[in-house]
Amino acid sequence: MLNAFEESPHPCGLEPRTSMPSPPRLELEQAIDALAASYDSALEINNLESALLPSRRVVIEAFRSLVPTLFMGFYSTRSLSRGTLKSSMREHLVPAFDALVEQIQRAMRYEARLGRGEDQEAGWAEEVVLQLFRELPRLRELLNTDVVAAYDGDPAAKSIEEIVFSYPAVRAITAHRIAHQLHLSGVPMLPRIISEHAHSETGIDIHAGARIGERFFIDHGTGVVIGETAEIGRNVKIYQGVTLGALSTRRAARGAAPDAAASNGSARAPEARGPAARTTAPLTNKRHPTIEDDVTIYSGATILGGETVIGRGSVIGGNTWLTRSVPPGTRLLGRSREGTDDPRAGG
Repeated sequence: MLNAFEESPHPCGLEPRTSMPSPPRLELEQAIDALAASYDSALEINNLESALLPSRRVVIEAFRSLVPTLFMGFYSTRSLSRGTLKSSMREHLVPAFDALVEQIQRAMRYEARLGRGEDQEAGWAEEVVLQLFRELPRLRELLNTDVVAAYDGDPAAKSIEEIVFSYPAVRAITAHRIAHQLHLSGVPMLPRIISEHAHSETGIDIHAGARIGERFFIDHGTGVVIGETAEIGRNVKIYQGVTLGALSTRRAARGAAPDAAASNGSARAPEARGPAARTTAPLTNKRHPTIEDDVTIYSGATILGGETVIGRGSVIGGNTWLTRSVPPGTRLLGRSREGTDDPRAGG
């Protein structure tokens, strides 16, 4: 069964009916006419150029072809040996290469057509995918540290195999390591498709732009959000429901001050609409916090702001709300009943 937004000649797998009673059919045609007419308006989602866009389905299939090469012994459907390893990996990498090259080319052409990017030289997409593949040995080393961190950090873990097979955090960080490499190469759309695919499967939302060091472990995982410009050091452990977010998400038009009209309550000028009329600038400034090495953040904690730094070796208690930096070694474990800082809290 296809997921929503994936290509299908007949949505929901249903063939169109060839005959209907006259009155219901007339009302159905009127509803179809009204829906089609809505595409004549200036809505941003009125895009009929789907042939130019990358295919979400193909991107996800390519990603799924890549993942087994990082954990071959866990995904192979037949016996493997060092002698058969290369041919088995080729079966995954060759189709993934072809699919990714085509989808990157589509994404770049589409962005250039709308004035949101420039046409790249011939062979650029091929080089981007080759660079990703060259990085796969390094990504495997990083992922190995993540898996070992999960084993070391979770007393309930019985084995490395159990972690690779079943932990949503491993699936999410694997997707992120791949998506982040494409993000660094300047590929539009595909990194977000991959990261949001992992989000939908695991409940863990990691933007492809986030920079994450080795030995990263998300325990349980559901509801974790890590923003685009977050920076996370090595040996960091976070629990479910943690947000590393931004204080403000308003987007300013290119060359304009950030939403000044909205901040003083005055009316805003109408904006141009439609996909080709988008004039908003990407939010590339540092908006999300920095988490230094050896930090633990317990469930439900919210840490916001691009200037917020959680110092090395700190422990942030559950349900904490932070918009300020804390020095290394801080133990911020909540508040006492009197409302004063817990005496165990440092910094």
